Amino acid sequence: MQQAKKISLKSRSSYQKLEDVIGCKWSVSVLTNVGKGINRPGELERAIEGISTKVLSERFRKLVEYGLLDKKTFNELPPRTEYSLTEKGKKLVEIIGQIQQLDER
Repeated sequence: MQQAKKISLKSRSSYQKLEDVIGCKWSVSVLTNVGKGINRPGELERAIEGISTKVLSERFRKLVEYGLLDKKTFNELPPRTEYSLTEKGKKLVEIIGQIQQLDER
């Protein structure tokens, strides 16, 4: 019984992160669009209907913090930022694609 408690407490934070990402329609949209090669904030804002700049910035921050996106800032004028999927992000996008395929069947 105690061992089960340890496992659930240990995995709880990982589960909460997953829930935060998958439970948010914006996170899924950001990840799938970055996976399609749309990697700049302005492009993503135009590609994801209804997302605000504020929400997009929050999602970028969380997804980078969770290790699903990498952020690269270029030292040029005007400043340029690009996002890319990490290995974990690629795996999650693959799983999201599989879920979408199941839904289509």
